[in-house]
Amino acid sequence: MAIRPIIRFPNLLLTRKAETITRFDPALEALATDLLDTMRAAPGVGITAPHIGVLERVTVIELDRDSGARTFVNPEVVWHSDQTTTHTEGSVSMPGILEEVERPNAVRIRYQTLGGETVEEEADGFMAICLQHEIDQLDGIFWTQRLSRLKRDRAIKKFEKLTREQARS
Repeated sequence: MAIRPIIRFPNLLLTRKAETITRFDPALEALATDLLDTMRAAPGVGITAPHIGVLERVTVIELDRDSGARTFVNPEVVWHSDQTTTHTEGSVSMPGILEEVERPNAVRIRYQTLGGETVEEEADGFMAICLQHEIDQLDGIFWTQRLSRLKRDRAIKKFEKLTREQARS
């Protein structure tokens, strides 16, 4: 439907907790479609409503076009494994910056569909990483907060430099 502008780090909207969705209507479906279009244009594999300035608990994840996009409304992690994995992460709100983040390698989540049905399912590997990353964002936790202070400071300085260079071009 529409590609929306993405909120850029360090916008404080990225640190606010998103509101629970209670209305499952055409407006929610339109928001999910806009999120998908915006994520594909970014490009990215996951995006939340807060990334486009809408403080509502919805995320769209598409690991690849063949498997298709999935929309998660009001998602929450209800269990996570004790085993962890390290994976390279970044954000559509901080393009060009990637860093290794350690997270549980499996999760069980509870969420609602666009129609309001409550679902619980487990995920592991890359999908588990993406779900945790996007749910963190919905909880107001920007991904750099999962880094050590040294790595976070380095990532922020690198992004500031990239932003300055892009502004000059």
